[in-house]
Amino acid sequence: MDQRIEYRKMTMDDIPAVVEIEQEAFATPWTHEVFEHEMTGNDYAHYVVAVMDDEVIGHCGMWVVLDECHITNVAVRKFMRGHGIGEALMRKAIELCKANDVRLMTLEVRVTNYTAQNLYRKLGFQDGGIRKNYYTDDHEDALVMWVEF
Repeated sequence: MDQRIEYRKMTMDDIPAVVEIEQEAFATPWTHEVFEHEMTGNDYAHYVVAVMDDEVIGHCGMWVVLDECHITNVAVRKFMRGHGIGEALMRKAIELCKANDVRLMTLEVRVTNYTAQNLYRKLGFQDGGIRKNYYTDDHEDALVMWVEF
């Protein structure tokens, strides 16, 4: 990629773009209100965004509680997928966790989302189990994955 991509902490001004990305990426996207609450009312929530040419093109959310992190969402604009942005966002999340003495990171991913599963395995995640009927839109199962640092 020729363009420079910056990774930084999400701000309130980023919420509209993040919501648009959620709508592109997920069958049941988080709303503006959910992100607003995450940013103002959830002390455990941390978000990183990818920005190119002053446009938010991806985000990664996590809840850090004591020494554990739960990845809540990772999404990239459709036109920017396949360029390593999701991986870079996850690596930034991992850096943040390691800097804050987090020892375990976990997430859920659709059992049919092999692209994401392959990325997570590349980053050291391993399979931890299945959450039956996890997704509310189609009742697809989720694969629980985790990595220890």
